[in-house]
Amino acid sequence: MPPRDNPTTRQIRLGAELRKLREAAGRTAREAAALLSIDQTRMSHTESGRVGITEERLRRLATFYQCDDDRLIDSLCGIAKERRGQFWFDEYRGVLAPGFLDIAELEWHARALRSVQSVTMPGLLQTESYARTLFTSVWPRLPDDELEARVEHRLRRATILDSKEPPPLMAVVHEAALRMRFGGRDVTREQLHHLLDMSERPEVTVRVILFANESFTEATQPVLYADAEVPQLDTVRIDSAIGGHYLDAEAELKKYRVLLNMATHASLDPTESRKIIRSIAREL
Repeated sequence: MPPRDNPTTRQIRLGAELRKLREAAGRTAREAAALLSIDQTRMSHTESGRVGITEERLRRLATFYQCDDDRLIDSLCGIAKERRGQFWFDEYRGVLAPGFLDIAELEWHARALRSVQSVTMPGLLQTESYARTLFTSVWPRLPDDELEARVEHRLRRATILDSKEPPPLMAVVHEAALRMRFGGRDVTREQLHHLLDMSERPEVTVRVILFANESFTEATQPVLYADAEVPQLDTVRIDSAIGGHYLDAEAELKKYRVLLNMATHASLDPTESRKIIRSIAREL
């Protein structure tokens, strides 16, 4: 089987973790390749996520690397057994850019989600009209079929909150995002009421950072922190004008855990946050 041209973020992460285990054990790629009776090029592709690996080979490598973290290895084996086409977002492969599939994949497998939003509402909590407004403003203008696909995809992402065991979602939203009138008063009012409705769910927590807050100055790029099956597989997604960027180094994860804790500390509690959201909605 030829190497994948576009491995998913999760496949890339599997390969990266295998490389980390090998390097921690002081083994070379040549030694690992010899153990599996493959060439070094294939080993390199495996560690970059471009070539898959069987559970049997993965467990052989774990033993070779003297890794005794059973939870981590079981989680990696779970990723290794995943196949394209088994998840709803695979329907959009070739329809939308890979980045759309990557964030849906990240959310789908997360055990918990935490985010900070400074200008727009969290993707999982957006209404159809609000999402359509955001995508309509993209320049150059999107073709109609891609616009519809993006809106549909964004709404389907939110179905994880309707699952039997939805991941807890903690969304810290800056007051600026609540007051942005994207799409006009009616669209904004509907979005705020939807945010209020979602915040009443037991698995969803919405907290607001006020303009008047003087202690939190990191309200810049949107941040999403996804807790994984094991802490080693946690992932941070940073939004930017050119797309999402994923971080998984422990130092980076620690930095954003601190950032999220600071944002939570600077925000109002859920009850007071709902009062502010209602107040802003009444102003429209």
